Amino acid sequence: MIYYKTEEEIELIRESCLWVCKTLAYAGSLLKPGVTGAYIDAKAEEFIRDNNGVPGFKGYGGFPGTLCISINEQVVHGIPSDRPFEDGDIVSLDCGVIMNEYNGDAAYTFALGDVAEETMELLRVTKESLYRGIDQAVKGNRIGDIGYAIQNFAERQKGYGIVRELVGHGIGKALHEDPEVPNYGRRGRGILMKENLVIAIEPMVNLKTKHVVQEKDGWTIRTKDKKPSAHYEHTVVVKKNKAEILSDHSFIEEMIKSNQELKQV
Repeated sequence: MIYYKTEEEIELIRESCLWVCKTLAYAGSLLKPGVTGAYIDAKAEEFIRDNNGVPGFKGYGGFPGTLCISINEQVVHGIPSDRPFEDGDIVSLDCGVIMNEYNGDAAYTFALGDVAEETMELLRVTKESLYRGIDQAVKGNRIGDIGYAIQNFAERQKGYGIVRELVGHGIGKALHEDPEVPNYGRRGRGILMKENLVIAIEPMVNLKTKHVVQEKDGWTIRTKDKKPSAHYEHTVVVKKNKAEILSDHSFIEEMIKSNQELKQV
């Protein structure tokens, strides 16, 4: 069942997404060698609750953290841990916030210190693929058009691996609603998108193989070859001529500019 949103609902989702991105910027500002994911996760939860929000991920399906913190070869759903971050790590922070009963969702992959150029290029391509997918989220297009745009750029043109097992999703009062939004596909296939469909688009792109495995913790997904993976996500609303992005990475990117520990993607 696909739920199209009213303008009022869209504004409530936008507010939740605003606090997701402010949380990501705050959490990212704490990233430096020696700091742990568990510390950043605790501070992120405190930040969300101090601003009258509820962490959308904590307890969802039994997930123990406020943030999914996925490092290097970890693709998504990394559990915050006591492993200290190291110079050269890439760190995907994925966050959800509930405000006024509506979910917001966004993710960003941070480059900590002296990250290899090969990996930086993976981050740049993954981020660009997100916006290429968003460009297709317009009235009259089909879900397959989004996946095709992402896959054609990241996989066919750039030679990276697109994860098949994990996809974007509708979002609203529930964190995961219909429809699923794959990062691969064929043009003209899938559901026809109408105005005010709100979806989270989130390419997960691997440096080499598209294949992934689940770790023994039951949550963390990593690349099968243990090569790096990148992940970026926006929540958007389908409109007539151009999708409207409800989340806002500018908070994150402004923080990165002033943080000597982090490298600009």
